[in-house]
Amino acid sequence: MSEKLQKVLARAGLGSRREMEAVIAEGRVSVNGDIVTLGTRVEETDKVRLDGHPVQIITEEENVCRILAYHKPEGELCTRKDPEGRKTVFDRLPPLKSGRWIAIGRLDINTSGLLLFTTDGELANRLMHPSHEVEREYSCRIFGEVTPKIIQNLRMGVELEDGPAKFQKIKGVAEGTGGEGLNQWYNVLLSEGRNREVRRLWESQGIQVSRLIRIRYGSLVLDRRLPRGGWSELALDEINYLRAIVSLPPETTARNLDRKETRIRQGRIRRSLKNNETRQRPKKDGRLGKEMEETNEPRGKGQGRTKPAGSGIPLHGKKAPTRQRSPKKGVAKKRSRI
Repeated sequence: MSEKLQKVLARAGLGSRREMEAVIAEGRVSVNGDIVTLGTRVEETDKVRLDGHPVQIITEEENVCRILAYHKPEGELCTRKDPEGRKTVFDRLPPLKSGRWIAIGRLDINTSGLLLFTTDGELANRLMHPSHEVEREYSCRIFGEVTPKIIQNLRMGVELEDGPAKFQKIKGVAEGTGGEGLNQWYNVLLSEGRNREVRRLWESQGIQVSRLIRIRYGSLVLDRRLPRGGWSELALDEINYLRAIVSLPPETTARNLDRKETRIRQGRIRRSLKNNETRQRPKKDGRLGKEMEETNEPRGKGQGRTKPAGSGIPLHGKKAPTRQRSPKKGVAKKRSRI
């Protein structure tokens, strides 16, 4: 069965459909040796080349939808390449044999928290489209005095340079208030993802945001055990939840994530963070030493335990499923160490 050429190229991970339409219009794509135009359809047996390089055709049946949950730290850019050589969110993602990771939305360089990546371009485009109104919840530390009038303005809506905007919900972290003093924490809810919208809403009321963390996307909550700069792959039920809210058919198969692979993967992530993301600070003798990057992992008792297979990200309002393993008879429990 033939498919549109731009759809085949997008599935191969070469870009979005719109980007591939522009590439085809520029005459950079050939099929069976002939330069083609927009509207061309291809079969699985056709030989497709982009700028002279062969393109592997992946059918819809072979294309397994994968989604990663990434704990973005501050200081990383949501771009594939930065001319200034700064770190990007793609630097730590696992390599793919075919296709590429596509970011579902963006977080600015000074914002941290939950960021999703997928190999399915259609899923990414639908989740980012404002018509689907996928909820995004942020925890923000603000500097300034927040009055009831300001809260009312942000709930009713204010006019920004790109149109009216408002918070769907806004709530302080302690009994309906943001705490005491000028530095206060508030959780806010949006149903769209405009550029720097949370910060601009607060700034419209003369309030500065000193720290911003995305803690929820839809019903997927940021796992506090996931270290900054670490990623975790979503399980089949989590993938189908995201597909359902944008009216895409469910997946029947997903990449198998057994317990052993999950444990090895998490260990590699932690070792990578220790080796590559260390900070330099002077010791008492003047020499430079290594300081571990901050994580949200629990300290002390229980440290080093592994999570069950799957992403470990709880659905909002639900408790993440855990799998209890009973010890074998006659075998003493061993304490794990990192």
